[in-house]
Amino acid sequence: MQFCALSTVKQRITLGVPLPFNVRDSDRTLLLARGQVITTMSQLNELLERGALVDTDELRRTGSTDILEAPAETLPALWGKCADRLTLVLRNPSQADFIASLEEASKPVLSLIERDPDLAIFQVVRQDASGMRYGVTHSLHAAIACHLAAQRLGWDREQITLLQRAALTMNLSMLELQGRLATQATPPTPAQRAVIQNHPLRSVEILQTAGVTDRDWLEAVAHHHEDSNGAGYPQKVSEVGDLAALLHRADVFTAKLSPRATRNALAANQAARQMFLQDQRHPMTAAIVKEFGIYPPGCCVKLASGEIGLVVKRGETANTPIVAALVNRNSEQMMEPLRRNTGVAEHAIVEVVSEKWLRVRISPERLVTLGA
Repeated sequence: MQFCALSTVKQRITLGVPLPFNVRDSDRTLLLARGQVITTMSQLNELLERGALVDTDELRRTGSTDILEAPAETLPALWGKCADRLTLVLRNPSQADFIASLEEASKPVLSLIERDPDLAIFQVVRQDASGMRYGVTHSLHAAIACHLAAQRLGWDREQITLLQRAALTMNLSMLELQGRLATQATPPTPAQRAVIQNHPLRSVEILQTAGVTDRDWLEAVAHHHEDSNGAGYPQKVSEVGDLAALLHRADVFTAKLSPRATRNALAANQAARQMFLQDQRHPMTAAIVKEFGIYPPGCCVKLASGEIGLVVKRGETANTPIVAALVNRNSEQMMEPLRRNTGVAEHAIVEVVSEKWLRVRISPERLVTLGA
């Protein structure tokens, strides 16, 4: 057995979420089994200080080695490649090897989320896809939210993988229409509404034609717009399985973060508040809101210092993330972004602000290194 230091893969650990691998002491004895939970940053730091180790073979089994070992600054480009590949696959469900192609294209998504969950959230919050690609990226964003929430809820890897596939394929029958609607300045036409109303069942038909026989996968897609109160669509069923229930909530939440021709995207904290008020005390909604937090990566904020920047990493508490300051207190662009710990009073977050205050764009590669 070969081992690597826990410090080299610590970005795959989320406080309060079951561990994706075993953690061993420097003498190779087991300290924490896969599925156990590290609840505080002090506990994690203690493990790092004592030289805790992880089995490299286990890491390879739980994700792509290339992604797990890739330099942090290359991860944004890998996300782009994933989106490109998924676009090709999802737009061609009639291809002979659709199921195999989808499985191969979705594996890197799992690895990227586990490698850096903060960067995964960044993809959802900083939505920049438009036009015909919107349908695919929305499915990808829903898959990310599903993965993080399911992991927080303690679901096993098989369930998470199946949920991800359902998220990626829930809208197969209306990907092009989603792209048009995202830029359409008028309400949906009656014909478009009919497609929207029927798209869950039509997507199931496409999957069945492609050879999908997994009942849970098909049911999740068929019911991802149903509600336990019977007010959903298209069948108005009241018995909704866990996969469909979580998929529905992730779908709604990530859609709130998406801009449209007729409206701006909601700020993440507003979207989370709406979700919480509409679905109070439901553990699935709570899991999504807790994963994204008050100030998720990608959120634009103003600090007590007067600086404005982007959140690049969640912190030890929900209101103390790491921020890349991009504009100084005089509203001037900084020559170089500065890493700010908002747990320090001087850099505490005052409010979420519009991105128009940034007046500057910075490469995702640079932001990743600031969050590391």
